[in-house]
Amino acid sequence: MGNADTKLNFRKAVVQLTTKIQPVDPSDDAFWSQFWSESITNIQDVFTLIPATEIRVLREECPSNLATLCYKAVERLVHAADSSCATQQEHCTVINCVRILTRLLPYIFEDPDWRSFFWSSLPSSSKQQFKNDSENPEGQVEESIPLAQSLLNALCDLLFCPDFTVYSNKKFGPDKHEDLHSIDSCEFIWEAGVGFAHAAPHDPRLDNNRNEILKLLLTCFSQAMYHPPGSESEAPNKWVQHFTSPENRHALPLFTSLLNVLCAYDPVGLGLPYNHLLFTDSREPLVETALQLLIVTLDWDSSSQCSQLNAIDEQSGMIHENLFINYLSRIHREEDFAFMLHGFTRLLKNPLIQTYLPNSNKKVQNHQELLVFFWKVCDFNKKFLYYVLKSSDVLDVLVPILFHLNDSRADQSRVGLMHIGVFILLLLSGERNFGVRLNKPYTATVPMDIPVFTGTHADLLVVVFHKIITTGHQRLQPLFDCLLTILVNGEFYCVSISLANSARALSKGDFHGRGAGHLRKSSRLRSAMGVPSPSHLAPTTMDSSLAFLTNQERLQSQIIGLPAT
Repeated sequence: MGNADTKLNFRKAVVQLTTKIQPVDPSDDAFWSQFWSESITNIQDVFTLIPATEIRVLREECPSNLATLCYKAVERLVHAADSSCATQQEHCTVINCVRILTRLLPYIFEDPDWRSFFWSSLPSSSKQQFKNDSENPEGQVEESIPLAQSLLNALCDLLFCPDFTVYSNKKFGPDKHEDLHSIDSCEFIWEAGVGFAHAAPHDPRLDNNRNEILKLLLTCFSQAMYHPPGSESEAPNKWVQHFTSPENRHALPLFTSLLNVLCAYDPVGLGLPYNHLLFTDSREPLVETALQLLIVTLDWDSSSQCSQLNAIDEQSGMIHENLFINYLSRIHREEDFAFMLHGFTRLLKNPLIQTYLPNSNKKVQNHQELLVFFWKVCDFNKKFLYYVLKSSDVLDVLVPILFHLNDSRADQSRVGLMHIGVFILLLLSGERNFGVRLNKPYTATVPMDIPVFTGTHADLLVVVFHKIITTGHQRLQPLFDCLLTILVNGEFYCVSISLANSARALSKGDFHGRGAGHLRKSSRLRSAMGVPSPSHLAPTTMDSSLAFLTNQERLQSQIIGLPAT
């Protein structure tokens, strides 16, 4: 009953805000506190009690009220960070402010006239100074930072707030809390792993609070999605730029926390069957949000936008550097690489796990984001890429990718997954170690709709690519050259490919139809026809050679377009 009254009061405040003809006084704390002092239990309540239509009405008809609501919410967050967010009531206030801003920001970004609102110069968060500024006859206002910068700084401080988002070490006793502005956040990294060896106790409450704040950060970074195509959409994302810049003193512990939380996550846990149905996993939502945040922050590379940034630098004298990319590129210890690679493979292999009890293991669904992040890590840290290639675990990356490629080949909504998977294999296939690893016998039991075969991982590669080319949808044709390039790159180091799989790729008219025209133009297939295997492998390639010789005349006449001999 009490919860219903709380929601009713919250709803009344929203209605009052949208129906008042005169702007609500910013100093009316009794009114504004209704939005964050009540214990709204989850973000779904906020989304339900603040409908989208009413937000747009508020934006168009009562813009001053919307601006004041955003300003007051940010003010409360800044105040909570200044006071170290020490009480349970402040925890509730912060979470509700975060939820309200998460709800409002998309509707601010969709209106071109509002996009600069958070980056405009505003008075400091103190109400008294705001009043003094308005009464200053000379109009001289002390230099202030944009509202967006105040918001980002407060959120980053709150992500390392003891007893709210991190576990407190109780150095200062139970009655004295650490000052967030002087705290060394590197001592409060969320999870052990890269650059941090001490694992903090797991607390679902802390995970939920972290996830709420990270979702607001993702919402802030999404402003670029609302820009129409053009010069404005190519401009740097100021939110991400500030978050990843040296101005964010928590950049290093934030990057390390997000990376370690992702790579240390084990959805299976102790392996208890159906444990995901018996217990709530508070870590999975945090891992998904952390993964998305890492992709967004690594997607902004200052070096790719140097022309625009140079103009900014000339005016402000500031150096813009993406510290997240910098920190990622500087990881070099093998134990860190092992930790990251095992984290990747653990999550990528999760959908492939087979048990005697149906649906007894928890399945994660963020494999596309994992592949995108894996690509970015290999792109920015070549030492990690070389570590992956020399490790036997590279096959633990290959098999899940082939599984997802085979599973997505006929689904047009998963073209992006197909592209990133093929590009990763193309990147790996350019190295000798990858081709050598393909000779390892394939003994896994992965649930793929492919013919049963006995052979190596090279055979698995041929079978899956054969399925993609012959049964994939039309939009995959631009990838055919990449698939053939991967096969050509691997051919040099394959000891053997079984006769059945060689024949499958070369016979039965498999290359007829929609793929034949594209393959006739492929220089990669022409190269494959004329490239012999290395001499030290020649004695063991009899199966593939026999299949090739058997079908050589048909291939030359039907695919390559050469006269039959």
